[in-house]
Amino acid sequence: MMVVRLLPVLLSAVLLAAHFSRHDMPALIPVALLFPALLLVRRPWVPRVVQVILALAALEWIRTAMSLGRARLAAGEPWVRMALILGAVALVTAASALVLRLPAVRARYQGR
Repeated sequence: MMVVRLLPVLLSAVLLAAHFSRHDMPALIPVALLFPALLLVRRPWVPRVVQVILALAALEWIRTAMSLGRARLAAGEPWVRMALILGAVALVTAASALVLRLPAVRARYQGR
C-alpha cells in the first residue's frame, strides 16, 4: 500500500530523468532515478530531503517552460500548449511532495 502512496514521487522522478535525458544532462539522470531510493531509509529527515528535491525539480520545470516559451515566442511558434503541459508537470511534481505529509507516510519515517 505504501508503494501506491509514493507513486507520484516515483512518477516525478522518472519524468525528471526523461527531462535530463532530453536536454543532454546525462550526469543528472541517475540522480533523478535514484533519489526515490532514499524513501527506503526510515529516518525522520528523509521526507524533508525528498520534498526539497521535488521542489527543486518543480522549479526546473518552471525554468524550462519559461526558457522554451521565450524561444518559441521569439521564433513566432505556438507556445501556449507547451506552457500548459510543462506547467501541469511542474504542478504534479510539486504536489507529489505533499504525499510525504500523509499521516501513514509520516508515521513510517517517525518510527510509529
